[in-house]
Amino acid sequence: MSTTDKLPPLYTALPGSNATLRAGAWRRMLRRRSYELRVIGVACLIYIAYVQWRIISIPSSTLSPEITVHGLSTKRLEEDLATCAKLHTKPADPIGFGRKRNARYIDGQKPTLIVNATVWVGEPVNGAAAAATGEEYVWIKADVFLEHGLIQRVDGSIDLADLPSDVLVYNAAGRPLTSGIIDMHSHVGVHALPTIHSNDDTSELSANITPFVRSIDGIQPTDHQIQVIKSGGVTTSLVLPGSSNNIGGEAYVIKHAVGRADGRNETSIVDMLADPDRAWRYMKMACGENAKHVHGKIGERGPMSRLGESWEFRQTFEHATKLMRQQDDWCAAASLGLGNIKTHLPVELKWEALIAVLRGQVHVHTHCYTIKDLEAFVDHSNEFQFPIRAFHHAHQAYLVPEVLKRTWGDDPPAAALFADNMWYKAEAHIGSEYAGKYLNDHGLVPIYVSDNPVLNAQHLIFEAAKAYRYGLPYHVAIASVTSAPAERLGLGRRLGKVKPGFDADIVVWDDDPLRVGTNPVQVWVDGTAQYEDPVELNKPFRGTLIPNQRLADIAETAVPVSVDMVFTGISKILAPSLYAGPDDSETFSVAVSRGKITCVGRCDKEVAAVGESVVHIQNGHLTPAFTAFGSTLGLNEIDSEAVTDNGADGTAFSRGVDGLALNTTKLLVARRYGVTRAISAPKFTVGGTHHGTSVGFLTAATTALDKGAVFNRDVALHYTLDLSVKGVGNTPSMSSAVGELRDKLLQAVESRNNSPLVTLRYSEPAFLQKVVAGKMALAITVHSADTISSLLDVKTSVDEAISIFGGDVKIRLVIIGGAEAHLVARNLAEAGVGVVLAPMQSYAVSWDQRRALPGAPLTNTTAVDVLVDSGVVTAVGLEEDWIVRDLGLLAGVAYQNSEGRLDERGAVDLISRNVYTMLGLEEPGWDDHFVIYEGSPFEIDSKIRVVGDGTGQVHIS
Repeated sequence: MSTTDKLPPLYTALPGSNATLRAGAWRRMLRRRSYELRVIGVACLIYIAYVQWRIISIPSSTLSPEITVHGLSTKRLEEDLATCAKLHTKPADPIGFGRKRNARYIDGQKPTLIVNATVWVGEPVNGAAAAATGEEYVWIKADVFLEHGLIQRVDGSIDLADLPSDVLVYNAAGRPLTSGIIDMHSHVGVHALPTIHSNDDTSELSANITPFVRSIDGIQPTDHQIQVIKSGGVTTSLVLPGSSNNIGGEAYVIKHAVGRADGRNETSIVDMLADPDRAWRYMKMACGENAKHVHGKIGERGPMSRLGESWEFRQTFEHATKLMRQQDDWCAAASLGLGNIKTHLPVELKWEALIAVLRGQVHVHTHCYTIKDLEAFVDHSNEFQFPIRAFHHAHQAYLVPEVLKRTWGDDPPAAALFADNMWYKAEAHIGSEYAGKYLNDHGLVPIYVSDNPVLNAQHLIFEAAKAYRYGLPYHVAIASVTSAPAERLGLGRRLGKVKPGFDADIVVWDDDPLRVGTNPVQVWVDGTAQYEDPVELNKPFRGTLIPNQRLADIAETAVPVSVDMVFTGISKILAPSLYAGPDDSETFSVAVSRGKITCVGRCDKEVAAVGESVVHIQNGHLTPAFTAFGSTLGLNEIDSEAVTDNGADGTAFSRGVDGLALNTTKLLVARRYGVTRAISAPKFTVGGTHHGTSVGFLTAATTALDKGAVFNRDVALHYTLDLSVKGVGNTPSMSSAVGELRDKLLQAVESRNNSPLVTLRYSEPAFLQKVVAGKMALAITVHSADTISSLLDVKTSVDEAISIFGGDVKIRLVIIGGAEAHLVARNLAEAGVGVVLAPMQSYAVSWDQRRALPGAPLTNTTAVDVLVDSGVVTAVGLEEDWIVRDLGLLAGVAYQNSEGRLDERGAVDLISRNVYTMLGLEEPGWDDHFVIYEGSPFEIDSKIRVVGDGTGQVHIS
């Protein structure tokens, strides 16, 4: 078949044509049409080229000024180009000196003159070198003039005639004046107290990497803790997102003045911002346990390990770096002219803050504990070239100061620390209370923080005081919560010092700020007094401390000694059972043989017998050793690690003696700080809750089989009736929990009278029978005054039932916790119920503690004051194990602020004798359980020198 045969027939044949003619005509027609199409195509191309040439050749002035040739908004491109300048501008610390007024100043507020103050200016005379040693800082006598929200003058004497006529005058009466305390790690407002799930906005857990969220969007100005914290002299806080994310989001610096009551115009989060101009931004990051525990889900999401966390960081930084380079390329091209720009400036809101980090516009604050976390993050900073302002928590930073100095940039990070809070998880297990001193010795800046509500930021100054106790130079310790955090926040020219041009955030204290139990008597924020009628305790100002250089001599371990020894220079004996002689002697000697005190007094014979084994103690104080009640000491090593922990009973029943695990880090530290006995019960659910029977043991014992290691196998029968009881087992409500306890006790009354012998000697019913027989105390962990009232009613019912059956005993009830016990103090005293305060200074962290007393300057008493006034036998317990170091200091706080309610011996009883009294136990001997202090145990600069631990030897530091 030919080609022409394949052609389709024409629809209309020409008359008289044959097939061949028809095929030829068809071919001619196709050629003609093809030619026409080519001509048309060429014409179109010529037209397009002409149009393009015309567009290009037309002067730009004839184009629309609003749209470019690429269809982009000229105005928007100009805005983008202006943004380029912002992208490449690094913020500077905002100035203070030279301002006429504070941007936060509210018109109409009167100026204030503070006269007769002892002022801590906040910087050494000769700069940075002296700053590290604490030398050349001074307290000065001065007047301080505040106006327009600023410190205007700090002079030896300011004449009222030189000031405005409406000036307010405050007489500091010679007491210490410092700048406001700055907390560089807080969750106040985003974790409002008391804790309610609906109010907790600490972390955004929808993803691990969330640089796009901001704490400012979750701060609750009505959080009462803001006011409680301010009552401790804290005027400024960095409010961070939580540490559950590797990158948690932006943080904001706020001041603790809210609404009209505090001298502000409105109740507003923006009104609380410390720097309204927002010169600096802040980013929270975190490494280690938290992120991998929260976000690590096998087969679902990660990271599951620190390896995965580092990859999360690196890929995130790499993505941000690529976006930053795209922006830089666009800006470079746009700077040559907008005519050829085909896109707008590339912007992704999700990554904007992280790009700003890489540009050095955001201060990075990173939660890292361990050497591996710290070093990995230092590597990240160098790989992606961004500085780090501070490592937070940083428990192991003191071990690797040179690693921290390798951080990118020329400004090594500070370390934001707790003074002695540790052991709560694996990465907090290795740490030292001397970390601040070690870091400072290596040229790094220690800063003390609260992590509120982990610690009550109201007492942040106490963290600085303990840092001084642990060897940090005195003035560096004050700087660690004032000028040092201000500098790390980029606000060092406005906050943290008492100098002209600085914000008028001022605290006047009732004693040296680093003394035990010191409180503010007035606080100013931006020049406005925060208290119209503050509570001021009746206590003398004893002058500022003379820095004790001996505190820098660190002995992290105590030396055990078994030989006979005599300790001289004892000026005070705070235990009547240890010495019954006259108190008019100037100094005493204490002779010790085989770990026991054999003589207190002149002890001439013993001094002659021991020869050179005489140790002189400067201003020695002899006290009984302390007893820790209510902790998990002996039942736990690392709080959050189940394999190191006895576990939680829940609805089961057990005896503490069966779970003892001794010779742990916690117990070695306890002994070093004078706690030689502990009474611990199994946990009900978490730390601070109790269930089963408690065991009394020696903290120095190696195993429970050591002679005398367990001094009481079953001290008390414990139950928990705080908020954790609801929903455990078959207990849906608080009322059902109280009712169940009542039923158990009444059944024990009946069974004891019907069948006195219980077959299972160590069963719960057997111990309940001991309780109703008056042979064992019933210890209930509870905070709510309402639940305590219900328990007093239960006690009445059980006591009546015992009486009906002919008994003449009443059950012995002890309250552990007791945050609201002050509300029913008289009822407790009438019922003979003792209270172990744990914590001693509750801060309403949970709903059932919401009516806790914060103390001066907000309230004229605390729980311990009210209980002691009412005649309740009171002790101080440990709601967390790390507080074992502070037990003596907490008794000192109660003593110093008691306004005469307690003498020194009464304060020691809070952590020794009273525990045994309320439990109905015979007071143990103190001749082999004692502590010798250098200085008063209630002063911050005292040191424990000798501990007799009941094992036949003493430990000397």
